[in-house]
Amino acid sequence: MNINIDKVKELIYKKFRNNKSFFADEIGVDRAYLSTILNGNGKEDSPKVCNGIINYCKKNNIDYKQYIFLP
Repeated sequence: MNINIDKVKELIYKKFRNNKSFFADEIGVDRAYLSTILNGNGKEDSPKVCNGIINYCKKNNIDYKQYIFLP
């Protein structure tokens, strides 16, 4: 699994008023770690972030497949 960074940034912009910290808290990951990934300097296949995004999407009736690339 890999994170679709562009779509996740779009989600953060629309649902969290572009506040990455609120999104990080919502999906249960460290704010700095999420920021590193979204800036292209971290692992796009982070299981913790991927699972956090999937759980957030399921909880909010959003199709997580637009935010996660599946193998």
